[in-house]
Amino acid sequence: MAGLLGVLVRPSTYRRWVYLVLGGAVLVPFMLLAATVLPSILPEPVASQPLLVVALTLALVFGAMVLMAFIPAVRVIEGTAARELLGDRVPEHATRPATSWPSRWLGAGWFVLHLLAGGVVGVLTLTLPPTVAVSLATPFTGRLNMLGIPLHLPTGWAGVWVPAAGLVALLVLVHVVAGSGALFCRLAPQLLGPTAAERLVELERRTEQLAERNRLARELHDSVGHALSVVTIQASAAGRVLDNDPEFARKALGAIEESARAALADLDHVLGLLREERAATSPQWTLADLPRLLDKTRIAGVELESTVEGTLADVPPAVSREAYRIVQEGLTNVLRHAGKVPVALRLVAGDDRLELDLSNPLAERAGRVARAGGGHGLSGMRERVTVLRGQMTAGAQDGRWHVSVRIPLRTTTGTGG
Repeated sequence: MAGLLGVLVRPSTYRRWVYLVLGGAVLVPFMLLAATVLPSILPEPVASQPLLVVALTLALVFGAMVLMAFIPAVRVIEGTAARELLGDRVPEHATRPATSWPSRWLGAGWFVLHLLAGGVVGVLTLTLPPTVAVSLATPFTGRLNMLGIPLHLPTGWAGVWVPAAGLVALLVLVHVVAGSGALFCRLAPQLLGPTAAERLVELERRTEQLAERNRLARELHDSVGHALSVVTIQASAAGRVLDNDPEFARKALGAIEESARAALADLDHVLGLLREERAATSPQWTLADLPRLLDKTRIAGVELESTVEGTLADVPPAVSREAYRIVQEGLTNVLRHAGKVPVALRLVAGDDRLELDLSNPLAERAGRVARAGGGHGLSGMRERVTVLRGQMTAGAQDGRWHVSVRIPLRTTTGTGG
């Protein structure tokens, strides 16, 4: 009994009822259109055949509904109403215009089903409740007017079954409405959700977005992490020599300002992209900016020996940008984990590949204890090298930490023999 009557107190039942009745209301203009147009265009022999007229009326109504369903605004309104009144089981995709013909046809099928089911429920809603209300007086009057047809029924207890049957019919109508709404909820993902092709496109878009966000995270980690490491050491050095060597302190403060400005530019660019806005400027540091990076590192008190062979200007832009970030992250790791220790950097720009070698004494040899935490620097460097189809090795050897990177400058294809 609780299951039979529980549907009467569920708010979802009446939201579904409203949704179905709305479909019936939208169906009325199509019926009026058919009733107005067909009598004017049908020849007399055809108009005298009721079954043929009914078939033509249904065909006209069905065709008009399908054509209207292809209007983008109709799908948006239909999907929004379904999502609001049927619940979250209706996918959010239903509130967007269709982007493919399969999706348009599925949306048209939903629209037609909604209007047809709404027409049936609407007629029952307009006729059954008033009839049930009138039937309550039948045991006393013995009369019931049903769809314009007067019925004579017994009075007294012999006529009690009439209002009882009406109440049962009304309960059945409520269950029909709830069941129809549940059926529409089950059909919504198939008819209003994305098609397989649209899911694939969305998956590719999200994959590209994730890859871009990972790249931005690496950019932010490398640029801002390096700037903060340099600023920390430069500020410490400037504080120690402020009284004894004002000129060095002035240079250190200038380097701090420059590093902070560069980090803010990178941060503003990355945050702008994460907000899905187009940044006015896009910092693109390359190997051409390497001397300034090395100078800022030396000002921080690092004894840096650099060797460059070949012409860095001939390195492809993509490789040049990533190589700059790799050097930047390598120097950041030295400052963070080993401190101000001698660093050796070697860059060789050959005809077919770029070689990058960076080494420094281990933290224990430098009298420091390696800092805990981190771990993203090397992984970020490896990701950059992997994207460029290069190779990277990193590890301790003979009391020094070595990072070796080899990046091809051209795509080569082997020939079978």
